[in-house]
Amino acid sequence: MKAIQSKTLLLLAILFCSWLNVKGQNTNISMPDNMIIRISEIGIDSAYLDEYISILKEESEASVRLEPGVISIYPMFQKEHPTEIRILEIYADKVAYESHLQTPHFKLYKTKTLKMVKSLRLVDMDAIDEKTMPVIFRKLRQ
Repeated sequence: MKAIQSKTLLLLAILFCSWLNVKGQNTNISMPDNMIIRISEIGIDSAYLDEYISILKEESEASVRLEPGVISIYPMFQKEHPTEIRILEIYADKVAYESHLQTPHFKLYKTKTLKMVKSLRLVDMDAIDEKTMPVIFRKLRQ
């Protein structure tokens, strides 16, 4: 599982770095003011955990690969509580987020996992140090 998470993070980092290269080359790039940053807190019924993770991996990979406005959909689980899923979601803007909600892969994810989800909380976030994010992703290329 840890190797899969590392590969997913690397893929996200590469995609984000590609996005940054389009926006500019220096490390003083700031994040757009209208970017949406969210942490999804999801509780999963343990009877469905393996199936849920499989569906989530497909959805998150497709979202990052197919949707230019999806910067990150990075799923994780708590080590001591694997049914407690967290997803770092970063969208270029509200339009990208709303577009994401209408994609076939997201709708399939929501439909297939409805009975598996015990709880869902969406926590909107604001970056404290916007200039550091591009540096973090660039470090992964070294």
